[in-house]
Amino acid sequence: MSVRAFLAIELKDDLRHKIYEIEKEFKKIDAKINYVKEENLHITLKFFGEIDLEGIDLISEKIESVLDNYEPFGINVKGCGAFPNKNHIRVLWFGTQDNKILNQLHDDLDTEFASIGFDKDKNFSTHVTFGRMKSQKNKEAVREQIDKYESREIGPMDVKKIILMKSTLTAEGPVYNPIKEYKIE
Repeated sequence: MSVRAFLAIELKDDLRHKIYEIEKEFKKIDAKINYVKEENLHITLKFFGEIDLEGIDLISEKIESVLDNYEPFGINVKGCGAFPNKNHIRVLWFGTQDNKILNQLHDDLDTEFASIGFDKDKNFSTHVTFGRMKSQKNKEAVREQIDKYESREIGPMDVKKIILMKSTLTAEGPVYNPIKEYKIE
């Protein structure tokens, strides 16, 4: 048996709600965008794809060994943007500030995951995806909204755990369930 999995930082409820309120402003635009449900908003540290149960154990060992070197740390969710850029919008996101430790954590985890056969991430950027644009319809209006929220601060939070999540794809969108939580102490 295998599961579709990723490693994530769960956002605090109030931060998810603030992003969701801004998402509602984007929804007023007649654009083809698939929005992320409020409860699914998170920061992805690593997308694994399909892994089997044995793989989960290996991944867990690597996560635990890396986290031995970390203490809880703070991040600040701030700034709206788009991937690959505002001229060709595919993904709508909020970024993070003060993420030196977060980037180091990602890099340390990525190195360990590469040692067990996963490809290293290219161009990693800490962000919270809140929408995926399916066509460039009304791109100008979407770009104006991005500009409006470009420097919007969503808020700070402490990162005290990361979660290995199972992603089940459904017709109504993905459903995320925790496989295992890893405390940062």
